[in-house]
Order: sequence, then C-alpha cells, then structure tokens
Amino acid sequence: MRALVQRVSSASVSVDGREISRIGQGLLVLLGVHVGDEESNCDRLAAKVLALRVFEDSGGKMNEAVGEREILCVSQFTLYGDTTRGNRPGFSDAAPPGLAGPLYRRFCERTEAKMGVFGAKMAVELVNDGPVTLMLEA
Repeated sequence: MRALVQRVSSASVSVDGREISRIGQGLLVLLGVHVGDEESNCDRLAAKVLALRVFEDSGGKMNEAVGEREILCVSQFTLYGDTTRGNRPGFSDAAPPGLAGPLYRRFCERTEAKMGVFGAKMAVELVNDGPVTLMLEA
C-alpha cells in the first residue's frame, strides 16, 4: 500500500462537476493499493498517517500530528504505474477493484477521512501548505 500525503490549507474532490468532499487545513492522501495488500498493510499505513508529525508547533518546528485537523483521501491506482518498459504506464501492480475498494474504505474509516468516489474520474483541487509532500509505504 502506498500513499502520497500532502499537507494542505484546503482540498476538495469533485465528480462530474459536483463537489463530493472538502476539507480545510489537514492532509490530502492519495492512496494506492497493491495486488498483495491485506488489512494489516492498511491498518499500519493508517496509523502512520495519523502519527505523522508534519504540522508546525508554536516554535515553528514540524512536531504536531494531524490531531483535530481534517483528512481527505482519494483512491489513486496510478501510484502503482510502471514505466520501466516504455512511456505508457502499466498497472498490473495495482490491486483490482474488488480488493482495492474495501481496503480504501477501511483506510478512510481508520483515519476518519472524508472520501472521494472509489473508481470515479475525480477532479482534485488543493492548496499545498509548505509545500509538504511525503510518500509512505506499508
């Protein structure tokens, strides 16, 4: 399981021009599920995201976790795009929807994240804060 985590001032996701979810200050998580992932991978990554200390404390150091801030999670199978053999990515390492969907929902439940629409073509808007962007794997 792989996540691109961005600290944001705000973020939203829309489907067919209709806003589905919006957050203020917090984390935008683009979540990719690998073919071999299990619930334990999901739970480990969710705990890691919740514990990430990427927000400034009163001294200006990145020392605070997400806490009461919000999380928006968007499913992102393209995080497993493979371009080692050409310019068009292959996605054989991405989990099929029957595995990825339940793990995406589990991750969102564990992190109390607002959600996009699994499997939909989404428009994601964000105001990156910092910018702070991290790649996590579990």
